[in-house]
Amino acid sequence: MPEGHTIHRIAIDHIKLLVEGPVAVSSPQGRFAESAALVDGAEIERIEAYGKHLFYWWSTGAVGHVHLGLFGKFRVHKGSDIPEPVGMVRMRMSTDRATVDLAGPTACSIGTPGERNAIVARLGPDPLRRGAKAQVSIDRIAKSKQTIGALLLDQKVLSGVGNVYRAEALFVNGIRPTRPGIECDQAELLALWTTIVSMLRQGVKDNRIITIDRREFDIPAGRLRRGQTNYVYHRDLCLRCGTAIQIVELGGRACYFCPVCQPN
Repeated sequence: MPEGHTIHRIAIDHIKLLVEGPVAVSSPQGRFAESAALVDGAEIERIEAYGKHLFYWWSTGAVGHVHLGLFGKFRVHKGSDIPEPVGMVRMRMSTDRATVDLAGPTACSIGTPGERNAIVARLGPDPLRRGAKAQVSIDRIAKSKQTIGALLLDQKVLSGVGNVYRAEALFVNGIRPTRPGIECDQAELLALWTTIVSMLRQGVKDNRIITIDRREFDIPAGRLRRGQTNYVYHRDLCLRCGTAIQIVELGGRACYFCPVCQPN
C-alpha cells in the first residue's frame, strides 16, 4: 500500500495535468460509469491529499475520493492523444495535457464536501499537511496501552505512515516497536513525530523512500543502490551495527527492528 509521501506526490503531479480546463471523465471498466457522468466535462478546482486519501474538488461542487489500497495504481499518458485503456481501468480522466487512468483502487467515488469531511474526521493528523497538530497524535499514543509499532499504523492516530516509515522512524529514535505507547514520554514522541515529518517530506521530494542519513556512511550524492536506502526495513542485518534484524508482527504487518540499536 502506498505511504503518505506517494499520495502527496500524486496530488502534486495531478495538479499539473488535470487542474484548469475541462476534464473528460469515463469508466472504461464500467463500474464507475454512473459517477463519472456526474463530473464529465467539469473542471477540477483543486486536488487534496490527506494521509492515504486523495480528494478531487470539482467545479460542480462534488468531491471525488480515491483510496488506492493494496492494489490501486494510476497510469499517466502524456499528450493529447488518448490511448486505448490497458487492463481494468476504473476511472479515466483526460485533458489536453494528459490522460490519467486508475485501476484497482479500494475506493473511487464522487460525493459531497460533507462526505469528504466525514472521512477526514476519522483520521489522525497528516504530518505532511501544513498546520498538522502533532500533539493530537502524541496524546493518542501516550494514552494507549497498544504497542507503539501498532499505533503508528493506525490511521486514526497518524495519517500516512506505512510499514517502511514505521520501522525506520522507530529505529532512528531507538524505540523498540513492542513498547506500549503509554510508556513513551512526550519528548520521545515529539522526536518521533519530527523524524516522520522529515522522512515523509524527503519521500515527496525524491519520489521514493530513502530514510538513511548519507553523511553517516559517507555516501556521495547520486542514486542510492538497493540495500543502501533503509536502516532496518527488509534487511537481514542492521545497516548501522550489523546485528541480525528481528521481525515482530504488529498492526497486522511485519515490523523490522534492531535489538541493539533499539534497546527499549
